[in-house]
Amino acid sequence: MNLILFIAALVVSFLVFAFLVRVFKAAIGTAIAVAVIVLVLQLAFGIAPTQLLQEIRNLFDRLWQMVR
Repeated sequence: MNLILFIAALVVSFLVFAFLVRVFKAAIGTAIAVAVIVLVLQLAFGIAPTQLLQEIRNLFDRLWQMVR
C-alpha cells in the first residue's frame, strides 16, 4: 500500500512541476514581449512607460463605463 501511495505522490508531484514549468515559460515569454513593446514605443515614438500605463488605465475606465 505504501508503494502505491509513494508512486502516486511521485506522479502528482511530476505533473504539478511540469505545469509550473509551463506557466513559468509562458510568463517569461509574455514579460519579454511586453518589455520589447515598451522599449520600441519609448525609442521609436518617445512614449514613456508612465504614459502607456496611464492610457491603459484610461482604456479600462472607458470599458468599465461601457459595461455599466
